[in-house]
Amino acid sequence: MASLIDFFKRQPPGRLITLGFAAVIFLGALLLLSPLAIKEGATVTPVDALFTSTSAVCVTGLIAVDTADHFTVFGQAVVAGLIQIGGLGVTSVGVGFVLAAGKRVGIRGRLLVKEALNVDSFKGMVRLVRAVLLMTLCFECTGAFLSFLVFSRDYEPLHALWISVFHSVAAFNNSGFDILGGLRNLIPYQDNVLLNLTTCGLIIFGGIGFLVMLDVSRCRRFKTLTLHSKVVITTTAALLIVGTLLLKATEDMSWMGAFFHSVSARTAGFSTYPIGELTNAGLFVLIILMFIGASPGSTGGGIKTTTFFALMQQVRSVFSKNYPGAFKRRISDKIIDKAFVITLLSMLVVCVGTLILCISEPETEFIKLLFEVVSAFGTVGLSTGITPDLSDFSKIVIVLIMFTGRLGAMTLLSIWIERPEAGFRYTEESVTIG
Repeated sequence: MASLIDFFKRQPPGRLITLGFAAVIFLGALLLLSPLAIKEGATVTPVDALFTSTSAVCVTGLIAVDTADHFTVFGQAVVAGLIQIGGLGVTSVGVGFVLAAGKRVGIRGRLLVKEALNVDSFKGMVRLVRAVLLMTLCFECTGAFLSFLVFSRDYEPLHALWISVFHSVAAFNNSGFDILGGLRNLIPYQDNVLLNLTTCGLIIFGGIGFLVMLDVSRCRRFKTLTLHSKVVITTTAALLIVGTLLLKATEDMSWMGAFFHSVSARTAGFSTYPIGELTNAGLFVLIILMFIGASPGSTGGGIKTTTFFALMQQVRSVFSKNYPGAFKRRISDKIIDKAFVITLLSMLVVCVGTLILCISEPETEFIKLLFEVVSAFGTVGLSTGITPDLSDFSKIVIVLIMFTGRLGAMTLLSIWIERPEAGFRYTEESVTIG
């Protein structure tokens, strides 16, 4: 036992976080396979349980079996718990339990939180975790109350309350799970303004990142916000507007439906229209939005809005012969390089994943397979309806892609590869590009 503890103490923070996520996924799969979790007459295979657990912890929402039709209230509660842990992060939840027990958080715990929440310093780490947990509770309680006003019209009070709580947790953590049954998602409520706006609000606030929300609550004025917050807010707003206009132009859906899917495609995964019936143009718009994803330090995935912003600023700087930056601030070359590496690795994961699915699922249309892979990588959860029919091998591939998307391809690569510092430099020489 002592040797095992010493082993974990020697591991870098990124590796511990990765192992923590994996442990929660396997524990969740075991719980979902228990007789208490599965409804009488329903069948859940080990692969389906692992798929569901991974999708929940990675806050994706892709489902191999319908959550309401196959799992009992206990099983649904397990899924909700996994979503909450996955959205907040294993480390933040662990530190929250330590604080609730009235114990002190050590340096090791603070280091893990710093790595998990992607912050630059140790200053105010415990206060940050408290604020994140309190903020999550407030948003989810508000979301559950507003959702209850809608669901209580169609379900018994206790059932409506449980659906509302589950929906609020899933929406704020940008996970597209639902417990309405029949693989319907929110299609029955496509014209309900209150539920649409409530869900969009939860997704947006959960997707912009806790640090941005804290910065906004502290500064109250856009001019005094940090550059990170300004970039996240402006990029998020631009993507929502452009996404809405493109979806309205390519699909026969209402303005509210176009806005809802523009919001949901940014890693949430809820749908009020059948995704499988969209045109290729509409699917491609959603693929782009899913690939970009949410913002750093949030409950969502994708390459992140700040990465996309940095890439666009670098493109602008090449043509304008000016430095990359915005709001009278310059973006460092280190950030630009990191953005390109993240995007390249992400595209590699998507391409390899799509190629494998094309080989294992030759009867399925290419656009639907690409959509499924990008949805998994961006931890979105939108699907054209092919997920339950995938082979066990393809489901395992999607599981690995979801796990990679939640932690980040660059993170997974860096924690397993040693990077010794080179003590010398080679002579520089030009290479023709383009």
